[in-house]
Amino acid sequence: MINVLAACGAGVNSSHQIKSAIEEEMSSRGYQVQADAVMIKDITEELLSKYDIFTPISTPDVGFKINIPIVEAGPILYRIPAMSRPVFDNLEEAIKRLNK
Repeated sequence: MINVLAACGAGVNSSHQIKSAIEEEMSSRGYQVQADAVMIKDITEELLSKYDIFTPISTPDVGFKINIPIVEAGPILYRIPAMSRPVFDNLEEAIKRLNK
């Protein structure tokens, strides 16, 4: 199982849309992915240590080094395949590099 953390400013709408889209698309590509959604302000080193990949809308300055792959997922929200496909492709490449 690959654990993904999606994040947005409020942790309510956008991050949940990203979470759902990632789970659906990665499942269709044959990966077992579980995603969670949070507010950017709630991200800590301890929280991130529980995840394999971080998918914020855009990469935030959280005040510490993020030691897991980051895939900016904002384009998923536009629901335009030409914009979201590269995000999913980048996410798939990050998953492959995990060797899980």
